[in-house]
Amino acid sequence: MMRKNLKLCSIISFIFIIGIFLLQTSCNSNSGKTLPELKSENLTAHFDYFTYKGDDDFYKENPLPGDDYYYNPILPGWYSDPSVGSNGEDYYMVTSTFAYFPGVPIFHSKDLVNWKQVGHVLDRPEQLPLEGQRTSGGIFAPAISYNPNNQTWYMITTNVGKGNFFVKTKDPQGSWSDPIWLPEVHGIDPSFFFDCDGKAYIVNNDEPDGGSTYQGHRAIRLIEFDVDNDVTVGSSKMIVNGGVNLDEKPIWIEGPHLYKINGKYYLMCAEGGTSVDHREVIFKSDTPTGPFKPAVMNPILTQRQLPNDRPIPITCAGHADLVQKNDGQWWSFFLACRPIDNKFENLGRETFFMPVRWNEKGFPYMTKDDEVIPRMIQMEGVKRDDSLKIFGNFELKDDFTSSALGMQWMNIHGDASALYSLSENAGYLSLKCAEVSSNEAIPSAFVCRRLQHHKFECETSLFLHSTSKSDKAGILLYKDESHQYLLALQELTQDSSLLSVTRIGAEGAAVLSSRVITKSLNPVKLKVTSSGKAFSFQYAIDEEWNMLASNIDAYYLSTAQSYGFTGTTIGLYASSKDY
Repeated sequence: MMRKNLKLCSIISFIFIIGIFLLQTSCNSNSGKTLPELKSENLTAHFDYFTYKGDDDFYKENPLPGDDYYYNPILPGWYSDPSVGSNGEDYYMVTSTFAYFPGVPIFHSKDLVNWKQVGHVLDRPEQLPLEGQRTSGGIFAPAISYNPNNQTWYMITTNVGKGNFFVKTKDPQGSWSDPIWLPEVHGIDPSFFFDCDGKAYIVNNDEPDGGSTYQGHRAIRLIEFDVDNDVTVGSSKMIVNGGVNLDEKPIWIEGPHLYKINGKYYLMCAEGGTSVDHREVIFKSDTPTGPFKPAVMNPILTQRQLPNDRPIPITCAGHADLVQKNDGQWWSFFLACRPIDNKFENLGRETFFMPVRWNEKGFPYMTKDDEVIPRMIQMEGVKRDDSLKIFGNFELKDDFTSSALGMQWMNIHGDASALYSLSENAGYLSLKCAEVSSNEAIPSAFVCRRLQHHKFECETSLFLHSTSKSDKAGILLYKDESHQYLLALQELTQDSSLLSVTRIGAEGAAVLSSRVITKSLNPVKLKVTSSGKAFSFQYAIDEEWNMLASNIDAYYLSTAQSYGFTGTTIGLYASSKDY
């Protein structure tokens, strides 16, 4: 009898082992990886991969005519306030990040066309305090400069919740210093200028002498900087009051950059705010302290006068920086938007790029009269590297097999590394369903990337090991705390789950569509697609995709509707808190 029982137990054990093998094989066939084991009660949402695929019509209908052409924008998607510095051999570019972490992406190039992200300038929490700041707070208009007098790179910027500061390094692709705060520099948008005589200055936007006399009245101020001691010297001086013509009451002069070209000092600034009246203006002086005389042909870059019904419009152009190549040619980087129907600005303010010309008075300019910013430009002698996938339609996939997140990924409102892990289950991004939601101004379990196309498709595969009925996870489209769409999976019972699409706003949350599904050992695949004007949300348990919600208005996430300074981001999200 004992032998029979032992034999029976052996058969049962064998059947159990075979069952486990078949289960693992089934999961492998669906996700390419084994089903993640629950190692921690804190990490409950496990994402197998994430794909992003752009599908804009313009790129399909307008192929580049040669390998020395590039598309505008050179950095598509929300890369606003570009600044470029050079040491004569290498070019580095930075852009704004507002309340996202890590802060200030830094790109490297040898030719001004082929750019590769090499890191973030502000990649440590102590460099980027964001406590209590909403999405459009945080880091404004970083400016990068190289000081040949001490072979040091500087990045200076505004943290609107704390003040103006700079960081520095000998190696821009390595670690940057902790913030060095500038209590005597007020306002926003500071920028360094290092003169050939060894002196240094900071120019910035601030209140005019005597205060503002109308809404939007600002000034550009200059203060000397002591490079050896990292402090300002003396008091600031107003070098431009209001803008080009104070009688016209120009508004929001900002984003100043100071250059020395052929013995003259040029001060270039933005005017008109960052919407459709945005423009770039320039002044010239014999000394860095002025007086500065505006160019008669101002503005030197704008699209504000063009008809609203023009095809494939580029709008909001301004906030520019200048850089010279070794061949003597000057180029300009600036922000602009490419909305659909002058309404859908979901991509935010992007980085554009074009050559600089000079008029007979010795002033640089990018556009004049009714010239249109081109969408395709040639740079002779430079071969485009399509493997970089920085513009045009491209497809990217992250299998989460690295030990750290890729440089395209960000968190909102600060470092959220305590809420996710790449090592909990190898090959998965695991998120914690924490008691924090995406409409709060504190870090949540949201790992996101910029939208870079009007038409796109994003997909992921999700295992949810729920520990509470309030746990939810999925794909989040995020504009700010009050403008979001969430495609989420939530367990109802041991046998059923809920899939839903929810609009999240200032008035609360509204479920737009939902469906109860039978729980499966397989992961649930989630997909978001965009036509540019509307989103669709789909799911799949096996291989067949099912529509959960379609024709969901994209305008809800547009800057034209929600305001603010960022574009839309999309990514993987988990939470146990209701909205």
